[in-house]
Amino acid sequence: MAEPADPQLPRGIALSWGIAERPQRAPKRELSLEGIVETAIEIADAEGLPAVSMSRVATTLGFTTMSLYRYITSKDELVLLMQNAAAEIPIPPLDEAQGWRDGLREWAARIGDSYRAHPWLLDIPINGLPMMPSDLAMVDWAMRIMRDLPLSQTEKMSTLLLVSGYARSIGQLLRDLTRAGQGFDDEGSEYGSVLRELVSEERFPYLYPVVQSGVYAGEVQGEDDPAFGLERILDGIEHYIAEAGAGHRSPSLGSPPEPYPADKAVREAVKLRREAEKRLREALKREAELVKNARERERNRTEAAARRDTRAR
Repeated sequence: MAEPADPQLPRGIALSWGIAERPQRAPKRELSLEGIVETAIEIADAEGLPAVSMSRVATTLGFTTMSLYRYITSKDELVLLMQNAAAEIPIPPLDEAQGWRDGLREWAARIGDSYRAHPWLLDIPINGLPMMPSDLAMVDWAMRIMRDLPLSQTEKMSTLLLVSGYARSIGQLLRDLTRAGQGFDDEGSEYGSVLRELVSEERFPYLYPVVQSGVYAGEVQGEDDPAFGLERILDGIEHYIAEAGAGHRSPSLGSPPEPYPADKAVREAVKLRREAEKRLREALKREAELVKNARERERNRTEAAARRDTRAR
């Protein structure tokens, strides 16, 4: 039986791990992979990701575009390396006294710092599992923060996804507001007075008091909006953990028990569960279609009967 082929990493990822072959630098040659990536990041920071091209980076460095191709074969590879370098965050040393809430709060803040320093990171689509060293270092840090929580590995990864997703969403909102020359509390009276004229109590009865108070237009300084949202997420996680400790929570549907990656029987059971879930989703979809069709037929019959009654009169 033939041995299965080893998966081939995209070259950009392999370069970030230092496991792809690099060209030998010629004597007196100043061009380097690190210099290429650093220059590309400087261009993206100043003008955005669309401004980055192989020719633009080469021109900035004073080399020909073909010179760059000895180090990086495409812009896609370059963007991967830019992402890895820009998202590299110094991991703080372990603090045994730090609670998990403070830890996740700091973790989310560092992600936010990265987006503020390099807004173009938000323009890079998420195409799969994090594979770059900087990404995995952040995952490792989050797992360290949650090391003592009574959560399964699945639940810890879900918690990481929840917090990182919120941090990314806030980062994108702040980036867009900054591009528009605004911030969470920058509107002030510029729009406040206009809104108070437009928003009437009759038309918007529930929004009206919010506008009148000045909160909607940022005229009244309240709690930091991003921090408020993160704290409510942490509250939810804390409640979830407390429910687990009190025995009031059953495992989430579809979440397998603690994984045993090397156990063939568990892998087969997970495969069967996923196939069953797929069949269930297909059955539910089919049921919804049949219900929709049945309602459509009933509506047509009702309308036809109404038309007959109208003609009979």
